[in-house]
Amino acid sequence: MSGAAAADGAARYDHYRLYRVELATDEQVQLFQQLEAKSDSCTFYGHARQPGQQLTIMVSASKVADFEDLLALHAVSGRVLERNMQQLIEREAATVQPASTDPSQMDWEHYFQLETIYAWMELLAERFPGAVSTLDIGTSYEGRPIRGVKLSRRPGNKAIVVEGGIHAREWISPATATFLLHELVTSEDPTVRELGTAYDWFFFPIVNPDGYRFTFTGDRLWRKNRKPYGLCRGVDLNRNFDSNWGGVGSSDDPCSYDFSGSGPFSEPEAVALADFVRNNVGPARIRTYIALHSYSQLLMFPYGHTADRVPNYDHLRSITEKGIAALTAVSGTSYRGGSKYETIYPSSGGSIDWAYRPGGVPVSLTFELRGPPDSTDMFILPADQIRPVGKETLAAFMAIVQEATRLGYYDS
Repeated sequence: MSGAAAADGAARYDHYRLYRVELATDEQVQLFQQLEAKSDSCTFYGHARQPGQQLTIMVSASKVADFEDLLALHAVSGRVLERNMQQLIEREAATVQPASTDPSQMDWEHYFQLETIYAWMELLAERFPGAVSTLDIGTSYEGRPIRGVKLSRRPGNKAIVVEGGIHAREWISPATATFLLHELVTSEDPTVRELGTAYDWFFFPIVNPDGYRFTFTGDRLWRKNRKPYGLCRGVDLNRNFDSNWGGVGSSDDPCSYDFSGSGPFSEPEAVALADFVRNNVGPARIRTYIALHSYSQLLMFPYGHTADRVPNYDHLRSITEKGIAALTAVSGTSYRGGSKYETIYPSSGGSIDWAYRPGGVPVSLTFELRGPPDSTDMFILPADQIRPVGKETLAAFMAIVQEATRLGYYDS
């Protein structure tokens, strides 16, 4: 990797294989639950829950033969999505710009490091002083600012919050957040210009700065923040909010990828974001909260922890359907929509669930951006996809806001 990236001690994934397995029976589900609990050579992307489920698993090179044997022995249907994860990482590394890159060189054909993105946000505020300002809402565990940008061209607007980069390895999230922000600030397209004028926008492209930094210097596939817990590090910040904290779809094991922390809001990054929403939902009139994640091509709304429907379920369903239709119209990308619980998998302690209630933001949504559920790229989406993802997501944003406006969510 360029710049300060990929130090000698960085994690490598030479000949790690990515599998997609289909669990057909209760016995197979139990088998894979045991495998996840016991094996440190298999990285699960999702948990085994029910028959009929497909599961993506990365297997270390030394355990490929054992894993193949397990599939054969228990008649589990599986296929290889990728034979060498390190090749994907190295292909992507050629599109990473050094940490020292001048912010004026920011584009959406490369991936940029924390330092450049933060400097670019400051540059944007300098270039558009009447409309754009930066704000630091808190400090990460390792002492980095959690930086945002406010775009406001008209007094008295309702506000929309965009969260990016809460999961460190999902590089397309900060890239899409900065693309959207740049378009809202600079676009000459009258509809985009109006979207950036008729509403106030708060963008937080990298809510997890320590984790994001570590994906460039230590482990490209790191997800959590970097706070130590015994032998392991890091909390899944999207399990740390006080919304059914510690419930289904989260772990109390600090070594797990979805460890929920020592308690609700144990992590400074989650506290900073929640405090911002809590303190501004009234004064800034925040009506919409949108979180950007990857991957799976989904657009979802609360709740993650229960099949119970939120009071405005039908409205949120309509808003997501309009957003998906607009997104698909751009370049044919297919998305699915619905509540988090019914669409992706059960989860607790998530930011959009908290933002919805008790946060009080009635339109709270999560994107899972490209690629598809059986993507071979996973979190390592090629940089030539940044601009197409940005364009289709901008179309979705316009449709989401238009439908939410029609339904009265931005009325006085």
